[in-house]
Amino acid sequence: MAAQPLIPVTPSTMKELKDTLWKAADKLRGSMDASQYKDVILGLVFLKYVSDAFVERQQNIRAELEADGGYTEDDIEATLEDRDEYTGSQVFWVPEQARWQYLADRAKGTESATIGELVNEAMKLIMDDNPGLSGTLPRTYNREGVDQRRLGELVDLFNGAQFSGQGAHRARDLLGEVYEYFLEKFARAEGKRGGEFYTPASVVRVLVEVLEPKSGRVYDPCCGSGGMFVQAEKFLEAHGREGSDLSVYGQELNERTWRMAKMNLAIHGINGNLGPRWGDTFARDLHPDLRADYVMANPPFNIKDWARREDDARWRFGVPPVNNANYAWMQHIISKLAPGGSAGVVMANGSMSSNSGGEGDIRAQLVEGDLVSCMVALPMQLFRSTPIPACLWFFAMDKGAGARGSADRRGEVLFIDARNLGHMIDRAERALSDEDIAKIAGTYHAWRGSASAERMAYEDDPGFCRSATLAEIKAAGYELTPGRYVGSAAEAEDGEPLEEKIERLTNELLEHFEESVRLERVVREQLGRIK
Repeated sequence: MAAQPLIPVTPSTMKELKDTLWKAADKLRGSMDASQYKDVILGLVFLKYVSDAFVERQQNIRAELEADGGYTEDDIEATLEDRDEYTGSQVFWVPEQARWQYLADRAKGTESATIGELVNEAMKLIMDDNPGLSGTLPRTYNREGVDQRRLGELVDLFNGAQFSGQGAHRARDLLGEVYEYFLEKFARAEGKRGGEFYTPASVVRVLVEVLEPKSGRVYDPCCGSGGMFVQAEKFLEAHGREGSDLSVYGQELNERTWRMAKMNLAIHGINGNLGPRWGDTFARDLHPDLRADYVMANPPFNIKDWARREDDARWRFGVPPVNNANYAWMQHIISKLAPGGSAGVVMANGSMSSNSGGEGDIRAQLVEGDLVSCMVALPMQLFRSTPIPACLWFFAMDKGAGARGSADRRGEVLFIDARNLGHMIDRAERALSDEDIAKIAGTYHAWRGSASAERMAYEDDPGFCRSATLAEIKAAGYELTPGRYVGSAAEAEDGEPLEEKIERLTNELLEHFEESVRLERVVREQLGRIK
């Protein structure tokens, strides 16, 4: 193979990448629905990234060998084709016919193949040579409905996006951020269905910051596009830990979403076990022997059609009702926790107080079993995909001192009412700020006596948080709505004596009465002149 000249690389800024790639999405928007063009665009984003990273590594190898001296051109060429030189640096091996330049040179197709067929073949070649990507990448580029002319224009447009130039790790960061940005944009475009694969990042961050998954096994039984795992990895990076400290396990019912999750994990360099294929967690648990240190999940709310068996061993606290799987999800999650494990689950608000179908009895058993550690009421409009208000349930298998905290909280539950937090990012959607997330997580860790609380002492804050005993919860009929326990925020004291305040307000009221009489007289005079 002839030597390739070094190509000057100018890394794209995040804004440039997002603008370029979203313009690319617009090119297909008119010819197919959101779910179709999502697969097309995300696949091309991934293909461009792996090719950019490969070429950058290839150029670096050549530069290193040439600088070292003593290597013939044949030696250099042989080294450039040694896949270990790439995979050892966390760069995917990309066969020649899957490299971006090869496709860009044939963006209008060839005499024997359309550009869609060429892209499909590129995806196959990459999966064949990188077993970790097996069954992950889309091969839908030559299907009826994919406009080949527009697809060729897409490939041309993607030439303006550059994922390399600052090393493989930075390239991954860029791609990861772009991928998450696209997932969010596509979730908004798809409306309700978008919620099946995307949980708002600020909600995921609350789960992660409260649970603090630093090492061990992390599980999500309805993992969507893998957002929980990505945020867990970011938490580790923020605390100077390696992603290898976590083992990731997940399951997803929807085939396309499962593939998206596999690609998302590959993009972020996460080695996750999402099962050999997609599948229904209730019908067939793909990780039957798993006992996880952390579970994070956003199950679909209030699903009525689910694979229910009354003799299921997971229903330790009661058989969930036929027409609602909320308490099935929660019991499945608890069944997956190792001794000392903890979980955070997004649920519909109704789960905190519903008594239909025996749900109230199951909730009572969970409370009496001392498994509920914290309940958080979330603000409205965090989920664009559903108007249903949501809350967070946190479970802990051990709330004693020493189990992830110095405070013994057995027999207590922390209630946090966060409904007044957050800010509107547009007319339809709210998000939690960094400060909001820190307030919720900091309150929990102070209550728990966690090391991250930095010796902050927990105190009840009327209107926001309160630690309640199991006896109090029982007296309230086992309802777990935070507003029932935290009460109202204390009114600020103005320092004015009560008798003086009453006299002042009375005088002000009399003055208003006198002004009202005066204005009435003026109006009558004006009306008289009109006559």
